Amino acid sequence: MKKTVLLAFLSFLLCSFTASEIHKFYMAIFQVNYAPEKKMLQVTSRIFIDDLNQALEKKYGKKTNIGHEKEDVEDIAILKKYFAENLFFKVNGQTKPVLFLSKEQEGDLLICYGRVADVAKFNSVEITNTILTHWNSDQQNILHFNAFGDKKTVLFTSSKKTEVLKF
Repeated sequence: MKKTVLLAFLSFLLCSFTASEIHKFYMAIFQVNYAPEKKMLQVTSRIFIDDLNQALEKKYGKKTNIGHEKEDVEDIAILKKYFAENLFFKVNGQTKPVLFLSKEQEGDLLICYGRVADVAKFNSVEITNTILTHWNSDQQNILHFNAFGDKKTVLFTSSKKTEVLKF
């Protein structure tokens, strides 16, 4: 009886660990802060490096080494292009480009910094975020937006790519 219970318990543990290895969590976090004194939106993203490299390879057909020793200037150019093509802001109906500023690595995450310039007082912001969602339908992008003392949170997925925030 003890052997049967022990065997069942070990089988359960093995299945649990195997299932957790198969089902990976796909999430990226974006933080947008409105800085009225600078008339800009400050954009910070936290993205898993391995997911980002796979998405870049799928989209552009070239292996990239973002966040690795072999990273080169071309990899950074592809990363900037990817952000420009997959993250958009419309402020009061006017499209505003995101300027990619820099990046840093924190463990297996890539933290990217950008800004949207020339943003005076606004009533609405339309955000389109397709970062990694074209590559993986399980990808979820959470975006926190702070402006005028108000914090709004939006979830972007492969089926929900755009959201309009009213202030």
